[in-house]
Amino acid sequence: MPESRNAGQLIWGIALVLMGLALFFRTPQLMPRIESIEQFSSVSVFIRFCLYFVGIFLIGGGAKKIHSNWGKADDPPSGK
Repeated sequence: MPESRNAGQLIWGIALVLMGLALFFRTPQLMPRIESIEQFSSVSVFIRFCLYFVGIFLIGGGAKKIHSNWGKADDPPSGK
């Protein structure tokens, strides 16, 4: 795999983790606005759960991508 692709995958993993963290910090600020909408006020607990669930998946997927691509740019190519 080319070195630029590894760097791109590493940057994408970092972006996923940052978006997951941003979702965790932004959800408490968004919930009062979502609850003010009459149709969503009755399911606000479910919406909150879903937002945090997506945040967990973003952080987990980004961490997996970072872990799998961290040292690949430094490794010498194998003779296979």
